[in-house]
Amino acid sequence: MGFHKQLLVCLAAPILILELGCGTPGAPQPPSLQLPHPVENLSGERKGTRVVLNWTQPTQTTDKQNIRHPGVTRICRGVNEFPMAQCREVVKELGPTEMTSQTTGKGSNSKIVFEDVLPQQAMGPGRYASYAIEVFSDRNRSAGLSNQVRVPLAPTLPPATDIHVTTTPNGPVLHWSGESSAQFGKLASDYAFRYRIYRRLVGQPTYSVIGEIPLDGPRYSFPDSSFDWEKQYEYKIAAVTEIKQSPGQSQSEIEGDDSPIASITVHDTYPPVRPTGLQAVYSGVGQASFIDLSWAPNTESDLAGYIVYRHEEGQPPAALNKEPAKSPAFRDQNVIPGHKYFYSVQAVDVRGNASETSQETSEVVPQPTQ
Repeated sequence: MGFHKQLLVCLAAPILILELGCGTPGAPQPPSLQLPHPVENLSGERKGTRVVLNWTQPTQTTDKQNIRHPGVTRICRGVNEFPMAQCREVVKELGPTEMTSQTTGKGSNSKIVFEDVLPQQAMGPGRYASYAIEVFSDRNRSAGLSNQVRVPLAPTLPPATDIHVTTTPNGPVLHWSGESSAQFGKLASDYAFRYRIYRRLVGQPTYSVIGEIPLDGPRYSFPDSSFDWEKQYEYKIAAVTEIKQSPGQSQSEIEGDDSPIASITVHDTYPPVRPTGLQAVYSGVGQASFIDLSWAPNTESDLAGYIVYRHEEGQPPAALNKEPAKSPAFRDQNVIPGHKYFYSVQAVDVRGNASETSQETSEVVPQPTQ
């Protein structure tokens, strides 16, 4: 090979190596601004003077890169402005470490939960608060506000007081002191007020609504008709403000702060009603002698049955049946001709509570005819 050819090969080799090492050519990419993607699932709910906000914190930037250096997160609030053009009032600024302490759940279910306390001077008919979240990079840059939620600033009633529970033969009855409808008549065109009753079994995590009653007062009572005897319950009351006109707002009603909790174990110490209408009729012509008893049935839902008592003149009553009779009738087949028998009946419930015995009735077993 000549000198000139060797020189060309030597010069071409580095060019070939460079071309092989460059990979697929493409348009140059601009550097990432590292702007956190705006929050898209902000939600909020008001109870009393508190507003609980929930959202998922973004983990990627607007150009779909992982956020490596997060900055602060601002909770923004505005009054009577929706949507907010910018963050009107910074309620709280949370740093990256503080965000961890506000997180609930794990993985895809993890949420940031933040509770804001509304200023009393902000409350009033027709007013509302707007909320948004703004997430910043470590260079104090953001891609803008999140979706926004609107929370009404309608007035709520103070918590119920003097709450206590009593037990009656029909079950527990809740009592409390509250507001009178006369006090809020001037707001009737905008709002309707009522009390909502909650109950849970002691040891259970959640309450269930068992009823509502309109504002009347100032003294209230509510019978619990869905209870079970021998259970331990906890009750609480929440006043509810229903907003008659609430276009575009996230809530059409607002609960006030909860009352103190009242608890009770519902013991059944109440006996059934005394049976009535007891009759005794002898039968035995052409067959074995017996006396049929019948009486008016009791209507208690927890009735176990009836105990029948019998005695003769000058003797104490004795039970004829060990197990309660399920129906209001009984046949006494152990009778002797020429004897007079006195009968009474007692009702018992499933917990062993026994009624007073009924009025006595009597019947004579006649001597057989010759």
